[in-house]
Amino acid sequence: MQVAPFAALQMFLAVARQRSFSGAARELRVTRSAASQAVRQLERHLDVTLLERTTRSVALTEAGRRLLDGTSPPMQQVLAALDTVAAKPGEATGRLRLSVPPAAVSFLEPVIAAFRARHHRVDLEIDVERRLVDVVADGYDAGVRLHEDIERDMIQVRLTDAFRWIVVGAPSYFARRGRPEHPDDLLRHDCINFRLATTGALYAWELARGRKTWRVPVPASIVSNDSALRVALATRGLGLAYAFEPSVRRLLADGQLEAALDAFAPTVPGFFLYYPRRARGSTLLRLFVDVARAVAPRGRVAAG
Repeated sequence: MQVAPFAALQMFLAVARQRSFSGAARELRVTRSAASQAVRQLERHLDVTLLERTTRSVALTEAGRRLLDGTSPPMQQVLAALDTVAAKPGEATGRLRLSVPPAAVSFLEPVIAAFRARHHRVDLEIDVERRLVDVVADGYDAGVRLHEDIERDMIQVRLTDAFRWIVVGAPSYFARRGRPEHPDDLLRHDCINFRLATTGALYAWELARGRKTWRVPVPASIVSNDSALRVALATRGLGLAYAFEPSVRRLLADGQLEAALDAFAPTVPGFFLYYPRRARGSTLLRLFVDVARAVAPRGRVAAG
């Protein structure tokens, strides 16, 4: 089956972005074999090899890189123009890219659902990753982060109320090891910890009471960068975990976890949608912010 050159080029660009035929097939809603066939037809038409294929990876050749660099921006303009022509008068079209940490996904879900219900012709690309992303340098329209991780020159829109970070453990753990009564007691407990994405250092648990603060270099019996896994292991009695309270509220309510050092739990401002000031003129971003303000638990501008 012959594929039109425009469609084949679109398929190549999707494979180049995803570095995967399967990922490109999912993006464009075709089969993997159709994606592979389209790219092969384009390569035969141009008489060049665009992609180096192995059983595990896909990489661009020099010719593929030149084609990607030369056609990707114009292709996006063409696709945007097609969306605009197909849209009804006043209907928003285009694509928004967001960077979101795993811990904030549940807070963003109702915003995404409400936005798609109102603006179904706007495509959303949401990258979920733990590292602190430079939204400007990496080409995102906006991001979601904890307030303290956001540069001060960014505009911030609140997604959640302030919440506490708490130390939690299973009843079986406390029955076996006892309950810490002071932050320094954590030094004698099994703790399930994580490494900072920026430095690779183990996180020192932060606790506070009044004006006094502690940063405790807890002993890490288990280390994982996945917060859900850390909490799950804590429910099995393998150690204490440091978690933000909303993520473990159900487990606390049904008794699978119990809080320790409650009087020392620090409060943080919460999760915020953020974006550079120069982006506030973007129509699509403004529409997304409007929905976030209406749907999120606390949808007000925190700075800007």
